[in-house]
Parts: sequence; structure tokens; C-alpha cells
Amino acid sequence: MITSTSSATTGRSRTLDPTEPTATTEPLDRLGGKTPPESDRAVTSPAASSRITDIGRRAIDTDASETVLDITIPVYNEEKDIETCIRRLGNYLEGHFPYSFSVTVADNASTDQTLVIAERLARELPHVRVVHLDEKGRGNALRRVWSEPNAAVLVYMDVDLSTDLAALQPLVAPLLTGHSDLAIGSRLARNARVVRGAKREFISRSYNLLLRTFMGAHFSDAQCGFKAIRADVARQLIPHTGDGAWFFDTEMLVLAERIGLRVAEVPVDWTDDPDSSVDVVRTATDDLKGMVRLSAAMANGRIPISALREELGRGAIAGQTNNLFGQVVRFCVVGVGSTLAYIVVFLLLRSALGAQWANFAALLITAVANTGVNRFFTFGVTGRNKAMTHHVQGLLVFGLGWALTSGALWGVHQLRGDHAVVETGALVMANLMATLLKFLMFRWWVFRPDAESKRTNEADDAARTAA
Repeated sequence: MITSTSSATTGRSRTLDPTEPTATTEPLDRLGGKTPPESDRAVTSPAASSRITDIGRRAIDTDASETVLDITIPVYNEEKDIETCIRRLGNYLEGHFPYSFSVTVADNASTDQTLVIAERLARELPHVRVVHLDEKGRGNALRRVWSEPNAAVLVYMDVDLSTDLAALQPLVAPLLTGHSDLAIGSRLARNARVVRGAKREFISRSYNLLLRTFMGAHFSDAQCGFKAIRADVARQLIPHTGDGAWFFDTEMLVLAERIGLRVAEVPVDWTDDPDSSVDVVRTATDDLKGMVRLSAAMANGRIPISALREELGRGAIAGQTNNLFGQVVRFCVVGVGSTLAYIVVFLLLRSALGAQWANFAALLITAVANTGVNRFFTFGVTGRNKAMTHHVQGLLVFGLGWALTSGALWGVHQLRGDHAVVETGALVMANLMATLLKFLMFRWWVFRPDAESKRTNEADDAARTAA
């Protein structure tokens, strides 16, 4: 079973040509699929065809002279396992993979005999080549190799071959046909079969939950060492990645979804390597730091999301609009955090400033942060364009919220209910009303896209709400 997450965007479009051959026929046939007879094929009505602005990428010509598949194996001090791995992988590909292939060993500054063994294998096996780096890090290895691709589809897998190689053909099939842009093996997908300890399982699930909650990710497993990308996509996407270590995977996948690329998922059979040298806790900590860096880079415009979406993103179905439910959910997440922060700040300042001034200070402090987070997280506005305008408008919305909460405090005091618990309860209710008003004003005034930006902003929102 293959699932995919797609970002329906308003990227460059291409008109459907009824005479153009279907993109999936030849590759699926050779990968074990069946091309349905003409009478059984689905017929797309003219009306439906007119709603589709892009059908994706062309299928890869597997009969061309270019190598179809290159598999990169990043290694660091793997002298015990590298030869067994490379020979096993080569034997599998020769016996099961129907297209031309190569294997690239990316040596990350090994200090043992790994590089010597890899170079010997490259002399013995015609499909093996070696790339040496003077620095460690899986991200560095993949960025180096994938920046100058030698094949149409680029795959990487861990040297221990923890993932059953039977998943390789399902992994690359959607890329060959043009259906998807990237593909990942998932240990967390339904029907995946995984053998690993409770500690690794907990950390993996927690990390991917954070990605879905705070970065709007739709893929299920960011860190499985079994991924593929089309070379034409990698050439333009890789230069915008920056992490040199384990977060590279997450960075690439989040960027792919944000700019409207389709990521296919394949459930895998995966067995943990008990001799793995990966420091799971340190890796998880570095990944959390990477999430902060990536979010900041997308929010401040250092990574040109809109430009990349226009260049690489897939087309949208006409009539698709911003998803209200998705915006409400994300706004509520931000609102809960803001309300909790507001209560803490209010209670801390009340004894020193009094209720009214503590209310004003708490609202002001949380309002500035709230506007910035909602700008990026809820409404998908990135870059610095109109950022100051949005914050000024946000302060005006804050003024209305302050009026509501101040009125609530005034009413409580008129009823002689100046106890802190009563005040806090009244403020919470007033804040809920102010939150509803804030959402409506944010959606229909502050972050309402104009005619030019609507085509890009609504695409990013659709990408983050589509399952």
C-alpha cells in the first residue's frame, strides 16, 4: 500500500493534452503493475478536466541512456559492515530491479578502513562509486551527492539495511511515473512491521507528533533511513536546505510539503540494528533545535517558499479555497497557548500593578507574539512583506480585546467581585470572546490575501490541511 501527502497549490500549470500518453503505463508495467484495457479506464469529463490546472511531472524515460536509480549509502567508520552491505544490495538490485542503477558510498570522514574498503569495492563492482567528504553528517553527504545527481531518481538508505529491500520498488514507482516528487519509507504507517526497543519507539512517535502539531507536517515518519527524490526536484530543493546532520530529512520533507510537492509513503518492514552508534537522545535534541531554525527561516523569508512553490509546486484544482476548519484548529492551538501565557503574566503582575494595568501588560505582551505566530502558523504568511502592517493591525485588534477584558473587569468591580479568582474567571470568559473576534478580524482583514498573494497563500494553507 502506498499513500501520499499532496500539497494542492497554484504552481505553474500545464493544459491537459488528450493525445498525450498516460505517464504511468510503461513504468508500472515493468514494476509488476497492469495497464487496464481501454474499456476499463476511467474517463475524465471535460468539466472535470477544466478544473485541473496541472497533472504533475512527466514520467521518467527508463529506456534512456541516463542511469535510472542511484542509491547513496552514507557511512562513518563502518569497516565491519560495509562490504557485506554493498554486496548484498548489489545482488538484490541485479536480481530484482528492472532498470539501470548505481550505488554511491558517501564516506563521512571515516577514521578506520571504511574508505579503503569502499574504494576496493568500487574497483571490483562496476555499479559502485565512492564520494569522500572531510566532514561528518548524513545531511552533508546527501547534499554533496544529490547536488550533482548521476541518475533520474535518487535514493538513500542506511548502511545496516534495516529496511527490507522489498520496499524499494514501491518506493521509487510513484517517482518514475511522475505521480509523486519524493517518497519515504514509514515505520509508523499502518501495515508497517517494526522491531525496535520501547525507547526508540517512544522518541520516534513523539518527534513526529511534534512535527504534525507545530509544523503542519502530514508525513508520518521523518527519520526512517529509506527515502527517494526525483533528481529534477532535488536540484532545486537541496540548495535551500541547511542542516548537515540528521535533521536534513525533516528539513527536506517539510520544505517539500510547504512548496506543494507530493510525498508518497510506503509502509516498511524494519528491524533495529542493536549495534547502531546513533545517539538517539542527542539526535532528538538536535532535531528540536532544527525545527526552531527551520520555522524561523520560513517565517522571515530566508527560504523563499512562494518562489519555490511557483517554480516546483503542483497545480491546484480550480475552486479550492482556504480551509476554514484547518485555520480554526491552528488558531485554537495558538489561542490556548496565548491564554495560558496571559493568565500567568496577569497573576505575576497583579500585585505590583493592580488588576487593570496587569491586564493591559499581559495582553500587550502576549498579543505581539500571538500575531507573529498566527501570521505564520495559522494563515501561512511567510517573509517580511507587510509584516509591519500586520503587526500594527494586530495591535488594533489587541485594542478591541483590551476593551472587552477591561469592560469585564469594570463589571466585576461594580458588583464588588474584586477577588482574584472572580477576576480571573471573568477575564477568561472575556478573552474567549476576544479570541473569536480576533480570529474573524485576522481572517477577513489582517491576513486576508490580496488578489496577487491569494494564489500563493491559499495554496500553502491547503497544503497544511489536506490529509
